[in-house]
Amino acid sequence: MTRPTETTTRPGRPEVFDVDFNERPFTIAWEVTRACALACVHCRAEAQPRRHPDELTTDEAFTVVDRIAELKPPVLVLTGGDPLMRPDLFEIATRAIGRGLRVAVSPTTTALADRTRLQRLRDIGVSMVHVSLDGGDAATHDGFRGVPGTYDRAVQTLAHLRDLGMPTQVGTTIARHNLHQMEEIATLLAEYRVRVWSVFYLVPTGRARADQMITAEEAEASWEWLAAFSEHAPFAVRTTAAPQYRRTMLRRVRERGTGSVRLTGAGYQIAQSSEGLRTQGVNDGKGFMFIDHLGGICPSGFLQVPAGNVRTDDLAEVYRNSTLFRTLRDPGALTGRGGRCAYSELCGGSRARALAATGSVVGDDPLCTLHVPD
Repeated sequence: MTRPTETTTRPGRPEVFDVDFNERPFTIAWEVTRACALACVHCRAEAQPRRHPDELTTDEAFTVVDRIAELKPPVLVLTGGDPLMRPDLFEIATRAIGRGLRVAVSPTTTALADRTRLQRLRDIGVSMVHVSLDGGDAATHDGFRGVPGTYDRAVQTLAHLRDLGMPTQVGTTIARHNLHQMEEIATLLAEYRVRVWSVFYLVPTGRARADQMITAEEAEASWEWLAAFSEHAPFAVRTTAAPQYRRTMLRRVRERGTGSVRLTGAGYQIAQSSEGLRTQGVNDGKGFMFIDHLGGICPSGFLQVPAGNVRTDDLAEVYRNSTLFRTLRDPGALTGRGGRCAYSELCGGSRARALAATGSVVGDDPLCTLHVPD
């Protein structure tokens, strides 16, 4: 039986193995603005109610689109803040799509995300819309998002996208407030026929705090639950800032004793045969690049340490040759438990969470447990 996490990629879309992470990222996320009407307690961007005066202009944004197109990433995500707070969002997305990029948009669930704007995103060719849902009920979600009524808007947005036939991904940030609601949230998503559930694991950066994180033991249990759930889920399941989920999947498949294994999930690929094990997984700065609202070129949205700026530096050059990005792509650079782990190439732990916890991008992710070679 084909599982959501064991599928081949769609025709015309590269597999993870098709992309040389030393040459180009698999995904680029671009924070086109940091403006947002919400006040989320975990916001990695520490979003503000108004746009920054030094954000990229429309002409500068078009130039960035052209540079991104030269890198040919399989996925470009336009995010924020709330990208709908940029009046030129549709023009930026249209230019990117016209340059052959597969574009996803991550709007905030405010009054701006109405049916008319969502339909326009669909009509210009946006491939997927990302919606955040961080609780199985209004009290939990609204308490996390900082604005009453946000849960109702999120559910209404999901209904609009379902009715419009727009492919939808839902992101849920797992922390102390909602760990107990994972099954409830999953049941709700099935009702709205989402394509992907992206389960984020809180990184204590921006407004997020370390005491909001779940424990390593709770994380392990949640990955086991997600892996089992994914085998019958009506949508694909992926994790963000929790690459450890990949080794959970691999171990479960090995335990089934199926012999040769080929897993393709969002951001990773595993092939095991008589010739050995081959793995490749996206991580901060490794197959992933983030452009912040002022043009900073960073390894990810949770690891906002600029290695350059699109206004002064070549995007490809920074990704390929900057010390920061090269270090993040080298599993041998990991220290502590990560340097001894059997899954450093496939997983490697969240480098953003490692920085937040240890002060080093090559330090230990506190959600990691040691997995030594067999």
